[in-house]
Amino acid sequence: MPHLSEDVISRARALVALYPKPRSALIPICHLAQEQDGWLRPEAIEEIADIVGVTPAEVLGTASFYDLLHTEPVGKYVISLCTNVACMLSGAYELLEHSEKTLKIRAGGTTSDGMFTLEEAECIADCNNAPCIQVNGRYFGKLSKSDFDKLVEDLRNGNLDDVVPPHGTLCRIRRAVGLEAVNGTAARPAQRSRRGRKK
Repeated sequence: MPHLSEDVISRARALVALYPKPRSALIPICHLAQEQDGWLRPEAIEEIADIVGVTPAEVLGTASFYDLLHTEPVGKYVISLCTNVACMLSGAYELLEHSEKTLKIRAGGTTSDGMFTLEEAECIADCNNAPCIQVNGRYFGKLSKSDFDKLVEDLRNGNLDDVVPPHGTLCRIRRAVGLEAVNGTAARPAQRSRRGRKK
């Protein structure tokens, strides 16, 4: 019995159809699998390899290169705290030390309840809001220690469920425009006339 859901497999095959070679869809399909499980499970890696026609080792090697893909279990919320220059000068290391104490884990660890993973990030490109963090890819900036504690409390209590989805979800909206796969081949997007009507 397949590990990946029928929906994920269907979406994966549609992605493959968009590319000239199946292996080109590897990274997007890894994101689909991670959305299902929160990380890339070994059985998912094997199924992805079959879908795109590569070895499981190649899937693992590719996935382990990217920070957004996880090949080991992570928390429901992955907190990436930037310690690059702008954030460092604004107190990022002090905030990192505080966050480790608040969550009772070291950077790179996951809380015992599986709720939070804390990681130190090199740069998350939000220097104007230093010190800043990402939680599952969503930005929070100019954080004080008390701001961090409030954020953790809100995440734990579900107060930010409309803002921060569980880890692995890149987007809550499925694409409805642009190039889509139809019957296993890439279909051209609908053309529009100058009046905005589809041709």
